[in-house]
Amino acid sequence: MRPKKKPEEPKTWRERLGQLTLVVKHIPPTLRLLWVAAPGGVAVLLAFTLVGALVPAAIAWVAKLIVDGVVVAQQTADVAARERVLFAVAAELGLVIVQTTLQRTHWLVRESIGARLKRSLSVRVLEKALTLELRHFEDSTLYDKMQNARREADTRPLGLALEFFGAIQNLLTLLTYGALIVTLAPWALLVLIVAAVPSFVAELRFAGESFRVMTWRAPEGRRLNYLEWILTRDSTVKEVKVFGLGPLILSRFTGLFDKIIDEDRRLARKRALWGTSLGLVAVTAFYGCYAWVANAAAHGSITLGDMAFALAAFRQGQGAFQAVLTSVGSMVEDALFMSNLFGYLDVEAAGERPRSVPALSPAVGEGAIIEFKNVSFQYAGRDELVLRDINLKVKSGEKVALVGDNGAGKSTLVKLLMRMYEPTSGDILYGGINIRDMDPQDLRSRFGAVFQDYVRYQVPVKENVGVGDVARIDDLEAIGKAIEQAGAGGVVEKAGGLDAMLGGWFEEGQELSGGQWQKLALARGFMRDHAEVLVLDEPTAAVDARSEAELFEKIEELARNKTAFLISHRFSTVRMADRILVLEGGRILEEGSHDELVTKGGKYAGLFALQAKGYQ
Repeated sequence: MRPKKKPEEPKTWRERLGQLTLVVKHIPPTLRLLWVAAPGGVAVLLAFTLVGALVPAAIAWVAKLIVDGVVVAQQTADVAARERVLFAVAAELGLVIVQTTLQRTHWLVRESIGARLKRSLSVRVLEKALTLELRHFEDSTLYDKMQNARREADTRPLGLALEFFGAIQNLLTLLTYGALIVTLAPWALLVLIVAAVPSFVAELRFAGESFRVMTWRAPEGRRLNYLEWILTRDSTVKEVKVFGLGPLILSRFTGLFDKIIDEDRRLARKRALWGTSLGLVAVTAFYGCYAWVANAAAHGSITLGDMAFALAAFRQGQGAFQAVLTSVGSMVEDALFMSNLFGYLDVEAAGERPRSVPALSPAVGEGAIIEFKNVSFQYAGRDELVLRDINLKVKSGEKVALVGDNGAGKSTLVKLLMRMYEPTSGDILYGGINIRDMDPQDLRSRFGAVFQDYVRYQVPVKENVGVGDVARIDDLEAIGKAIEQAGAGGVVEKAGGLDAMLGGWFEEGQELSGGQWQKLALARGFMRDHAEVLVLDEPTAAVDARSEAELFEKIEELARNKTAFLISHRFSTVRMADRILVLEGGRILEEGSHDELVTKGGKYAGLFALQAKGYQ
């Protein structure tokens, strides 16, 4: 796998401003995500935005009326003028109450929307994961995209939407102030806007840089998690202690963490330096306008109320404009991260869908011939083929064993049969129907499987077994039967019964030995007693010789009326097969029964003799 190339920084302002197109592109789908998650909350948020945009200018205008009213009342001693001042004060109080209520309630609405959105997006991310093929999880680039999507789904969509509503609110406030400012000093509005532009340009640049740092950091984040996992899991602690790996792993963890901290510190320093410097430009522009207004009031060109309003409008208008530009910069950063989420959600998993609609299916229960026609397979990012021109026909009820060196393609062949991968070329037929034309769930429901890398579910015993047939996960009778067939009764009894929690992740959980876990994995495979095909990938690798012999008697009984594929390095177990396939270099080198292959004196005979010698 080639190393990932670090994203390049945009070199021209046109490229930087081009990032704004991402905001325009991602805002509509992001708002749709919010609407689906919390339509009522979004409606309230929109109403708050519109009302909140008008209140600041209204408060500033009422403040002007108060000042001018006070001056008139002082000069004329008019009782009506004094009453108008009190009425204006009451009006301002009402507006401030509205503004405060909106600010406090806005937080509550935001939290409510955030919780609903988090749930909605978490479900969508996981639902998408269910549609992906095995190859997607083995693609580091796509895996990083998925991890970024999971990490940022909690904050970025809501952040982008809130920044968008905030920008709209501040823009409306700015327009309201602007309409009033131009009546006093049209040129001042232009000065304040131009003075805020440099801060916006800097924010736009740092938003892109923050995104590049975080995106490039995804693999480093996975390495941190992996190093932490090595030091904290029971499955690794033995080697860590025996080989004295603790200081080495810890030093790599701290070194990587320090690198990340240094990157964040450098970016924060640059942001603070530029933000402070360019902020002074805006402050200078404001006080230039302040001086003009004060001078005009001193000369009587404008009233004191006009001066108070102008100062509030200058300050708050400039703040609103800077807030708009800052929001746009933040939206750019959020939109860049949203590209990860939408990119992940848009991943095509063509192999998980049938080519024809409706999907075709062989008749259930009648048994089906399985046929490989010129099947080849190549893993993504690799040059060599794992399987080459495989032609194979397996009769209904036939037991086929696959043997060969590691990497010969044994496990890959059965994964192709279950559509974990799509063949690079060739076709696989099940009951005469191309499996690409079958619904994947229907196809896989016909298989019972026990894999070498079986899962150790951190759940109670009954669920550890019951997940083998989800439709009967609460069927204690079926679970008990599967446990008996797998010879796992002693394991369950020792663990404390069907309700005993297994594994060391949660409270009251207990860890099992490798052989005990494998017996439960076998029981899980036996749960699907309606399966037409059994796939047994090293099903007894972790059990002792006596348990292995007992288990294979049960497996032979279970597979009596089923097609079965058995992968094993133990030649004593593959002798039960009707036919043995010897794979080498992705091809079928030899095939036949055990006696036929031994008599032939080829690859199989040599491996069998070598293994038999070890028992002499």
